[in-house]
Amino acid sequence: MKVKDLVDQLSLDVRSFKDGLGNDITGAYVSDLLSDVMGNSKKGNVWLTLQTHLNIVAVASMKDLSAIIIVGGRQAQEETIKKAEQEKVTILTTALPSFEASGRIYQLLK
Repeated sequence: MKVKDLVDQLSLDVRSFKDGLGNDITGAYVSDLLSDVMGNSKKGNVWLTLQTHLNIVAVASMKDLSAIIIVGGRQAQEETIKKAEQEKVTILTTALPSFEASGRIYQLLK
């Protein structure tokens, strides 16, 4: 599945790096603890988080994640969006809570 397929299926808003919509998704990881994501996410995962600050871009870039999905109707800070564009990290947003978003993604990926 591609990031674009996920965007279409869940009606996600694309906030940065639209060129990343062609990225392949290998799975998903849900966590709000940056060190947990650094230690346990896998290349190609989409990362679901409520974090909106600049450091999420660094983690996603370092781990080569397919996209970040910010949940719960939160919006990324403007400096985060700018950094994501520079680092070629796709940030998506949804009003869905983490539990519901991750359940829907699980159903789509299985």
